[in-house]
Amino acid sequence: MSLRQRPPPSRTASVGTGGGAPPPPPPQPSASAGPPAEEPYNIIPVHNLLHDHPSLRYPEVRAAAAALRTVGDLRKPPFVVWRDGMDLLDWLGAFFGFQRDNVRNQREHLVLHLANSQMRLEQPPDNIDTLEPTVLRRFRKKLLRNYTSWCSYLGHKSNVWISDRREPSASHHRRELLYISLYLLIWGEAANLRFVPECICYIFHHMALELNRILEDYIDENTGRPVIPSISGEDAFLNRVVTPIYNIIRAEVDNSRNGTAPHSNWRNYDDINEFFWSRHCFKQLKWPIHVGSNFFVTRAQGKGVGKTGYVEQRTFWNLYRSFDRLWVMLILFFQAALIVAWEGNSTPWGALGNRDVQAKMLTVFITWGCLRFLKSLLDAGTQYSRVSWDTMLVALRMILKCVFASGWTIAFIVLYVRIWSQRNQDGKWSAAANRRLVTFLEAALVFIIPELLAVALFILPWIRNFLEETNFRIFYALTWWFQTRSFVGRGLREGLVDNIKYTLFWVVVLACKFTFSYFLQIEPMVAPTRALLQLKITNFKWHEFFSNTNRFAVGLLWLPVVLIYLMDLQIWYSIISSLVGAMVGLFSHLGEIRNIQQLRLRFQFFASAMQFNLMPEEQLLNYRGTLKSKFHDAINRLKLRYGLGRPFKKIESNQVEAHRFALLWNEVIETFREEDIISDLEVELLELTPNSWNIRVIRWPCFLLCNELLLALSQAKELVDAPDKWLVRKICKNEYRRCAVIESYDSIKYLLLEIVKDGTEEHSIITTLFQEIDHAIQIEKFTQTYKTTALPQMHSKLITLLELINKPKKDMGRVVNVLQALYEVFIRDFPKVKRTTEQLREDGLVPLRSNTSTELLFENAVELPGVENASFYRQVRRLHTIFSSRDSMNNVPKNLEARRRIAFFSNSLFMNMPHAPQVEKMMAFSVLTPYYNEDVIYSKEQLRSENEDGVSILFYLQKIYDDEWKNFMERMRREGTGDDSEIWTTKLRELRLWASHRGQTLSRTVRGMMYYYKALKMLAFLDSASEMDIRAGSQELASLGSMRVDGATDALGTSRSPSSRSLSRVDSGVNLLFKGHEYGTAMMKYVYVVSCQIYGAQKGKDPRAEEILYLMKNNEALRVAYVDEVHTGRDQVEYYSVLVKYDTQLEREVEIYRIRLPGPLKLGEGKPENQNHAIIFTRGDAVQTIDMNQDNYFEEALKMRNLLQEFKTYYGIRKPTILGVREHIFTGSVSSLAWFMSAQETSFVTLGQRVLANPLKVRMHYGHPDVFDRFWFLTRGGISKASRVINISEDIFAGFNCTLRGGNVTHHEYIQVGKGRDVGLNQISMFEAKVASGNGEQVASRDVYRLGHRLDFFRMLSFFYTTVGFFFNTMVVVLTVYAFLWGRLYLALSGIEAAMMENSNNNKALGTILNQQFIIQMGLFTALPMIVEYTLEQGFLAAVWDFLTMQLQLSSVFYTFSMGTRTHFFGRTILHGGAKYRATGRGFVVEHKSFAENYRLYARSHFGKAIELGVILTVYALHSSIARNTFVYIAMTISSWFLVVSWIMAPFVFNPSGFDWLKTVYDWDDFLNWIWYRGGVFTKADESWETWWYEEQDHLRVTGLWGKLLEIILDLRFFFFQYGIVYQLGIAGGSTSIVVYLLSWIYMVVAVGIYVIISYARDKYSAKKHIYYRLVQLLVIVLIILLIVVLMQFSRLKFLDLFTSLMAFIPTGWGLISIAQVLRPFLRSSVVWKTVVALARLYDILFGVIVMAPVALLSWLPGSQAMQTRILFNEAFSRGLQISRILAGKKSNHL
Repeated sequence: MSLRQRPPPSRTASVGTGGGAPPPPPPQPSASAGPPAEEPYNIIPVHNLLHDHPSLRYPEVRAAAAALRTVGDLRKPPFVVWRDGMDLLDWLGAFFGFQRDNVRNQREHLVLHLANSQMRLEQPPDNIDTLEPTVLRRFRKKLLRNYTSWCSYLGHKSNVWISDRREPSASHHRRELLYISLYLLIWGEAANLRFVPECICYIFHHMALELNRILEDYIDENTGRPVIPSISGEDAFLNRVVTPIYNIIRAEVDNSRNGTAPHSNWRNYDDINEFFWSRHCFKQLKWPIHVGSNFFVTRAQGKGVGKTGYVEQRTFWNLYRSFDRLWVMLILFFQAALIVAWEGNSTPWGALGNRDVQAKMLTVFITWGCLRFLKSLLDAGTQYSRVSWDTMLVALRMILKCVFASGWTIAFIVLYVRIWSQRNQDGKWSAAANRRLVTFLEAALVFIIPELLAVALFILPWIRNFLEETNFRIFYALTWWFQTRSFVGRGLREGLVDNIKYTLFWVVVLACKFTFSYFLQIEPMVAPTRALLQLKITNFKWHEFFSNTNRFAVGLLWLPVVLIYLMDLQIWYSIISSLVGAMVGLFSHLGEIRNIQQLRLRFQFFASAMQFNLMPEEQLLNYRGTLKSKFHDAINRLKLRYGLGRPFKKIESNQVEAHRFALLWNEVIETFREEDIISDLEVELLELTPNSWNIRVIRWPCFLLCNELLLALSQAKELVDAPDKWLVRKICKNEYRRCAVIESYDSIKYLLLEIVKDGTEEHSIITTLFQEIDHAIQIEKFTQTYKTTALPQMHSKLITLLELINKPKKDMGRVVNVLQALYEVFIRDFPKVKRTTEQLREDGLVPLRSNTSTELLFENAVELPGVENASFYRQVRRLHTIFSSRDSMNNVPKNLEARRRIAFFSNSLFMNMPHAPQVEKMMAFSVLTPYYNEDVIYSKEQLRSENEDGVSILFYLQKIYDDEWKNFMERMRREGTGDDSEIWTTKLRELRLWASHRGQTLSRTVRGMMYYYKALKMLAFLDSASEMDIRAGSQELASLGSMRVDGATDALGTSRSPSSRSLSRVDSGVNLLFKGHEYGTAMMKYVYVVSCQIYGAQKGKDPRAEEILYLMKNNEALRVAYVDEVHTGRDQVEYYSVLVKYDTQLEREVEIYRIRLPGPLKLGEGKPENQNHAIIFTRGDAVQTIDMNQDNYFEEALKMRNLLQEFKTYYGIRKPTILGVREHIFTGSVSSLAWFMSAQETSFVTLGQRVLANPLKVRMHYGHPDVFDRFWFLTRGGISKASRVINISEDIFAGFNCTLRGGNVTHHEYIQVGKGRDVGLNQISMFEAKVASGNGEQVASRDVYRLGHRLDFFRMLSFFYTTVGFFFNTMVVVLTVYAFLWGRLYLALSGIEAAMMENSNNNKALGTILNQQFIIQMGLFTALPMIVEYTLEQGFLAAVWDFLTMQLQLSSVFYTFSMGTRTHFFGRTILHGGAKYRATGRGFVVEHKSFAENYRLYARSHFGKAIELGVILTVYALHSSIARNTFVYIAMTISSWFLVVSWIMAPFVFNPSGFDWLKTVYDWDDFLNWIWYRGGVFTKADESWETWWYEEQDHLRVTGLWGKLLEIILDLRFFFFQYGIVYQLGIAGGSTSIVVYLLSWIYMVVAVGIYVIISYARDKYSAKKHIYYRLVQLLVIVLIILLIVVLMQFSRLKFLDLFTSLMAFIPTGWGLISIAQVLRPFLRSSVVWKTVVALARLYDILFGVIVMAPVALLSWLPGSQAMQTRILFNEAFSRGLQISRILAGKKSNHL
């Protein structure tokens, strides 16, 4: 770097500072520099190249800025005063009417990118002050690739008039710059139009043409003057191009009625965009844009353009339409298997040898034809509204497909009938019959030609890609029949190697599934089916309408089997993907270092690993990337991983790489300390101390050397008479032991000579002693000269000496005594040969002074260094640790998070990752975080305020993070806190930050993301630093670290904070030219933009604004973007995208850019709109999307430049466009519930994503911290989609869009980012509801439909089972329970079950089905991947223990409950819509949730369904013949009862204080108050039952006709109870007449009548004439009792019938209410509605009683509360966190 940097032409001051505070940002330009210099700038002051800014030292920056200023002889824009210093962007802005700040923003954007690109050139240009043409050309091609593809697709010639074949000239360079700048200016001001990328292509196409006319000096024919653009003038682009299109998008959104209107009734972003996929856009819109075009007409206004490309319809049939190939496969196999199994052969291949079976197998083609016909009907039925005069070919194709499909079906039926007619006529398989069979097969061959062609193209994927990507008309004609022509979804096939990998995966999965299905699902059901069909039943228990057949019963018997058959592919996918994921993880070397013990084994190879992976490697230009270099890398990695070869075996203290490693390792440890996850003592145990005290070996961290000295002493004691070589060989077998021995010896030598005054006899004696020892060691006669048995005695004396030296108060007398004792041991006991006093005096080992002297040895010769010599005492403490440690220190560090991070970081260094380039040559990148109004930093009030249990957030955090709180207080005391109470005053900010960094706050995210900046500065220093610089850096860190000491020298720790240091090369002897360059390099490579959407509105009103400003003030690379609303008139509001930063010179916030928007920001979903407005302020080649609940780690940030190199690597046939990054869920320690969620998420974001990326090649973007190829995405619609409701899961649509447009998504696990998850059951349920609803919307989306059809068959399977298929199959599991129970209930109540009792095969056949369903229900989808991933990364025993612990903590209850949440919201969204964003909140959940709140959340999704299933199970138990056998009943229904109990009890089991008796009583009172509170217009749902009840019906208000019909049909099931049970009552007298059922409705009429009478009486009399009201009640009760007595006396009514009838009539009432809710628009104005509402209230009270009963019982039982607390917080208990104290609220008064 240093050779390429030059100072700018003028310098006034240096940017760097000394070793203290970090270099400040460059100062703002002074006023004397002229108007342009006064402008605030974002990253680099492009407007003023004379500015003293470190980035301007780079010639590449000046070259890029100079290239933009080559206006030269270009015609100057009219009506604008042209000034010197204006550049090409000003020229474009003046001609085309772009906003000034848009021009400024894109100028910096372009200069930064071009400069960074030129820095990355492998071969530097000849003239470093000029822009290299290849840089421009590559960027132009990449930026305009989508535009070029669009032009080619539409058959229009590109308006980029540059030939790529000729050598570019200077004018070409300028023209390329103009095209690039024009596109960026259009994009930068396009606002919401950035979501419609082909619209931007359309705009660019016409503006580029006008630019060409200007450049070619065209003359306007009308005026005779040089041509000017048709769009020009101030803000013309915004007003005349962006605003009209924005307005039609806004009008369409208004028509959506806030997303509640059917998607087919309004155009979303995709419809607007896909209008530009047709040539008609040129005819209709023209240029300048013709606002009178029908494109600008909404459906409500008249006949507009309408939906384009696809019509989103809400129906379950979408699952079949999008994935018809999957369902065809499943249905055809089921049919074929059933045909084979029906023959009853022992083996399927035996049955297939039968010609009859072979002929019957041909019916699969009839079914296939029917399925094709169904598909064509569905296409026509859902997409008919696309048809217009412009799309008549679409209509023609729909009609022809229906005709052909029906024709094939009829043909197959005719041919099949002819086969059997000939066969039956001949009585055997004659030649004629066989000929007809062959004719059928010939027809079938023609039928499957498209499938055979698809198989051929699958085997040769490059041919398929070529056909789809080539825009020749002939290819359109060939493919027109098979698929709609689309701009996206072309060329999606992967390479042959990837094809083979995921094909093998699915072949194994399908083989397992179909084998299992045939032998254990289909074949066992044949025998009971035959028996049931042959069964003649005469004694039905009810009125049977179809008494001649049992086919309906057979259907009910098969229904759960068929449902399980359709979904169990998900099980096999989970099993095989878990195993494959484990194999991929093993080959990726995950989990090789899991704990501190394994860390010790690898630590000595760390420096080499760091050097190999994290430090740039200089290679020859022609050598890099070659096969030879790759082979060399592979060999080096093997050596590194297994410690082979000299370079990777060990590091010695004189190697440069050892110093680099020490610098980085110590910085990581120091960061841990700043985060308070380790203590001061642990820092000393973990850090790598720089070499001092003349020690000859590397000074390993103390935790590695623990106990090694004692072991060496015991070995020396054992080998008392052995030669030196034996002893040395024994000790040197262990590297750490060797280093511990040598360091101890060298340190003691240095220490004794240091504390004994130089020039004294004692100093001379000590010198002589060590000379003798050194000589004995040198001649290898140490064991012959000295007794090793005396070493333990000397060891104990030395420990005493070190303890005395280290004490705060020095006892010099005792120090002298210990030294004298040591001397005596050495002289008397240590040598094997005794010497006389004279000999000792001659050898210089006895003082020469006379015997008469009273002065004792060492008495006046010892002088200890002063307390200011912190480094000395730090070394003494280290030496004492080495000498005295007797355990293995496997628990260092104590904090689990610190241990996990160290283990992962150390493990990742041995994984495969690209080589790191120099920081200067790395890709630049940004991080973008959308923020709305979440917590930034916890306030003092938030920390201190207590909940109803008396627990504050701070108290909770102190107990959950007990060790981190102690570390924090230790740090505060070191920084000068005298009294602990000062943390609420002088250290309040530190306290608030400490708490905020343990929550899910913006400050935590910002701290984590700013580690990138810190890491880049440090790596930039290491890249360019010499060995001397690195040594100096190490010494500086050591000196700063030594300031932190224990309580003995506490006063030393306040002089300088470790966080304030800089690694800038100031103290080295390098020229001052290089000061502060790290700052400039890091700023050019990284910027962090937080899109605080309402920050402008928060200023001055909300304390969050001040906290955001504080974050900007303390993080120089942080920028905040927000939307500002400016009121210009009475009702006029202007909207601006604004970017601000904190200026350290002015000491205030400054506004950098203000770009006007065409209107309000939010038209679609909020988060993607928020990201979209801020993305124009990001910089670099890549952008990482980070949510507000994420974190990052310094040690991981060091690997970011390695990760960015992945963009240059081919994965398959494509380079990545999204780099998937591993996540660590950091909220798992809060409670057992948080742990379950964490475990579930961890397996999904690690093993799940790993398999999706490799081998399945279908990884999308799931809202993870993925890194996007920024320029690829900004030209293709951005990093998310924003259409209202349909894109509610906005993140995954970025992955869909990426895949459809030919991108590639990879996954990398050598780097991780932290992520928080919801920790309370209500939060988790709302999150899962949001995700499930989002998947329900995805089913209707065009993206899923296109992927389902454009991906090859096996990738389509992968895509289905990992996105919407997972939720569909979860729903099918629940439907299986319903189907099974309703089926058994039908069989029991009808009497068929009793008749079937003789057939014992029936129950055996159901065993497999029930077991499968139960396994899935218990959470196999999540449990198996979790166990496998834990086994991989933590070990098998740890994984099994965790799994068992989770089961004991009722994780299966949680997973079963979650299954219900997903099922309810996924199904309801597909049927009715109603998906919406649910703010889950990210706080700490330690407070008790009331019963009313839980009821509101789960009444419809869980409680109602669980009660229904419970009623079915109860009725079945009462009336089933099988139920008399208790064991059989339990075996058949245990999984269903488990589901019922889980759905009812989970909200209370996982609710803090859920079984507290007093809280239960209060909760019931609160529930009743909520139920009966009438409320008013503005009453909220949590205040009034009625408001909540109406809100729960919102989805029925917006659903369509089919949704309402299906809802009514589903509600009819509740009437079945009444029909089945009334015939079982004694009053029926055994009659099976239909009259019994009809008469039973009298009961319902009477019951409703009684309620109406009482209600009328209450309304009329209860207030003023209460006695009348009571009289009416009495009369009704008397009449009811009389009626019952009469019936029991004169009919067969039994007393038990009164209770049994409740099971019949209560469900009927609920069914009536449910149907009434659907018919609400018709009933609302009638008198019936009031009764419906009143009855619904009673039903909710009844449901509340049923749910509350077990809760109340458990609350009353002693011990339930303690057990529940143990279950909920078990993990916390195991770590000693005193949760019982938290929940009891026994909070201490002090901290």
